[in-house]
Amino acid sequence: MKLMVLSPSTGDPSIETMIVTKLFELGLETFHLRKPRYSTREMVEYLNKIPPRFHDRVVIHSHHTLALKYNLKGIHLTRTHLKQKFRLWINLKIIRFKKPKITVSTSFRKLASLYEEQNTYDYVFLSPIFDSISGKFQAGFNEHSLKAAIQKTPFQIVARGGVDVSKMESIQEIGFVGFILNSSLWTDKDPVQNFIRVLDKFKQLELPVQ
Repeated sequence: MKLMVLSPSTGDPSIETMIVTKLFELGLETFHLRKPRYSTREMVEYLNKIPPRFHDRVVIHSHHTLALKYNLKGIHLTRTHLKQKFRLWINLKIIRFKKPKITVSTSFRKLASLYEEQNTYDYVFLSPIFDSISGKFQAGFNEHSLKAAIQKTPFQIVARGGVDVSKMESIQEIGFVGFILNSSLWTDKDPVQNFIRVLDKFKQLELPVQ
C-alpha cells in the first residue's frame, strides 16, 4: 500500500524539512510538497534544505520545471494547472521528454471525475474520504459508492482527507492503493512518532509499504 505525506501549506520550512528528512530516513517514499504561496525562490530554498539523496522522493505541486533541476519524483497538477490547457500541454511535453519516468498526479473531489477525466495519471487523490481532523469538512462519499468507483475506474486512487492511523483498515477494505497523511501528522506534537505509529500499523496488518 502506498504511504505518502503532504506538506502543510504554511509553516516554518527549516523545522518542516528536518522532519521530512527524518521521515525519509524511516522509509517514506513519496512526499508531496504543496506550498501554493511560494515563489520559485522560496521553493528552491525549501528543496535545498532536503538532502539531495532524497530529492527523487519529492513531488511538487507548483513550479514544475524544478522537477528537472532537482531530479524530483514527480509533479502534481492542481485545478489552476488544468485550466491552462495549452500551457500545461507544452510543459508536460518538455518535462516528459527530458524525464520519461516522472510521475504525474492530480486531485479529484467528485466520483464523476473518475469516469469523465480523459488524461492519464500515475495516481489520483480523491477527497474528502473521512471527516477532517480539524472538523472543517465532512466525508464526501459513502463506502458503497467508493468501492464501486474503485472497481470501475482505470485510475489508481489514493485516499486523502481525514486520514490517520485508525483509518488504515478501512482504506484497505475499500480498495484504495494507498493514502496520504496531512493534518493528522502535522498537528501531532511529535510528527515523527506519529509516522512511526503508522509504520507499526503496516506491520500489524502485514502490508508492504510503497
